Amino acid sequence: MAYSTSVNISIETQAENIIQEISYDGQEIYQPALSMSDNLSKLAQRIDFSKIDEDTKQQEVEIKSEEESKEPSPNVPISGWIDSVVSKLKRAATEICVISDVLAVTKEKRYMILDPIPTESIETKPMAQIYLRKKALASASNIIMSAVDRLRSSQNEFIRNRTTPDFHIELLRLRQNWRLKKVSTAIIGDLSYKTAGSKFGQSGMFEVTKAEDDVQSNTGTSSSSPSSSPSHNVSITKSPSALRVTVPTELQGVSYIMVLCQKDQENIFNTSFNLLGSAPATPNPDMHWQQKLEAAQNVLFCKELFNQLAKEAVQLQATIPHMVVGNQISATVFPGIQLIIGLCHSSTNGNPNAILPSKTDHDHVLEHSLHQLLREVHHRNTHQPFPHPSSGPLGPSKRRAVAGPNAADRFELLEMSKSQTLLEQIIEQAQHFFMRLRTEYVIDTLAKEVKDPIIISHWNSLNSPTQACVKVTIVSHGFDCICRTSLVVHVMKKSLKCICRDGRVMYLSYEPQELRDLIFCQIYQHQIMGVQSVAKTQGWQFLASSSHLGLGPVEPMGNASSCLLASPIGDRLISVKCEPQGNVSVSIAHSPKKDFFGGQLVKERKWENLGGSFKKVRWDKMEGKNFLNKIELLMASLTNST
Repeated sequence: MAYSTSVNISIETQAENIIQEISYDGQEIYQPALSMSDNLSKLAQRIDFSKIDEDTKQQEVEIKSEEESKEPSPNVPISGWIDSVVSKLKRAATEICVISDVLAVTKEKRYMILDPIPTESIETKPMAQIYLRKKALASASNIIMSAVDRLRSSQNEFIRNRTTPDFHIELLRLRQNWRLKKVSTAIIGDLSYKTAGSKFGQSGMFEVTKAEDDVQSNTGTSSSSPSSSPSHNVSITKSPSALRVTVPTELQGVSYIMVLCQKDQENIFNTSFNLLGSAPATPNPDMHWQQKLEAAQNVLFCKELFNQLAKEAVQLQATIPHMVVGNQISATVFPGIQLIIGLCHSSTNGNPNAILPSKTDHDHVLEHSLHQLLREVHHRNTHQPFPHPSSGPLGPSKRRAVAGPNAADRFELLEMSKSQTLLEQIIEQAQHFFMRLRTEYVIDTLAKEVKDPIIISHWNSLNSPTQACVKVTIVSHGFDCICRTSLVVHVMKKSLKCICRDGRVMYLSYEPQELRDLIFCQIYQHQIMGVQSVAKTQGWQFLASSSHLGLGPVEPMGNASSCLLASPIGDRLISVKCEPQGNVSVSIAHSPKKDFFGGQLVKERKWENLGGSFKKVRWDKMEGKNFLNKIELLMASLTNST
């Protein structure tokens, strides 16, 4: 088929050749293109000659039949397999022409147009769609509700299993923390500290029973609300215990020890604490057995502590006897200051047996001290020094065991036999606490009152319960490198040990006025030492000094100090006098004196070099930041005037 509008189509192979190799830098190396002969041989290799032989035989049969019907033509040669190739190429050319004609017709749209076949429109009904969606949603909701029911049933079963604990498992947990023993058919426990070394006689027995009625009532209430959600049930359901613990009435409730120091009915410091953790103020009848036993053991511990303190208060022979009235112990710490220790115990009904001051200032140091003192007693009772017999009575202590080889005398043996009671130790700690408060108050008050020089205090962070140390440093602003006065104060139980700069050691009583007077004396001695240090830097000569001046009016506290300085050439004199109350007087003198007049007795002019009378300087009118700065300016002005 050939038309004027036919289009010639050329069929070619791909322009790209096969990639032979890719180098490391990404360059592609192609195979060289085949020549015409190579391409022909390649195509010839694809021909199946077995099929060609069959085709040639069929063609020969046809040719013979045609020759028989027609006369043989001498010009047509008999070819072999090449004729079959030619015939196939003719067929391919025919098909290609057909394709080109179809493409030409569809492209030009003059003879034929290709339109898509219209699909049949389906009539949509909105109500039917609604019904279908409703049905799909109903099936989905049924699936979800069935899953919810299964989850709810499994959750209820889990809650039911959890709210019915096993009695033996709970009993095993109880035995892990508390001592239990079986007496006939009952299970008895012990709350006392006897195994820890306690010798308190009060019994701490409690009974353990099986709480079947409580379990049934709790499970009934938990399963009576199936309409509520599982999470809500879990949040409000209380897991009951399969055990019921019965504690004696004297150990029920809450107990704590209160320590109070009073001075003329005025609270100085107040410490109240609850041992072994804090318990609620009103005991809960539905309390778990662990909390109930801890609260009962706390009551037993507080009673043991108070009983031990009461025995010691009666046995001790103090200067002012200790008083034990009811559940209160009063001891004298210092004159006019009392230490009151009380036992507060609230019963089950919440009625306190003792009415003591409320908890105002909680001091963790005293709380820890009382707790630790009784613990140390328990520890010493159970931990005897080695070697000791495994059975039978215990022998002497380790110090007494080596007293013979060390040739200890009677005094050392008596010291070994002495031991402090709990009440004596807590009284000493209270005395030290009061002494520390007084020392802090005196030093802070003086630091506020005295502006020149500056008073700096540094407390040691590592202290013992009955001893503390503070270092007081006195410096002048701007002159701290040339003059610095240090004072170390050891705060003891009833006294103060003060170590001065020159190595002197002084012991002071508990009266705060003595420490105040000592610090004032250190202040004016610091001023005199500062004047001498400034004089050395200015080139002035130091003539004389006295720390205890016997001239002038009698001082109400201590003695005055003075020093005498001379200028570099000796024509000016400065006299400085420092009083313990903080008053400073400075006087100057000139040499030779200006008011010298010769007389009948003193006629020579050499006597005018003795120096004139001292004239007092109006110290409050002097310029300068502090005392040493004014002295420095005065020396500079007197030196320049000469």
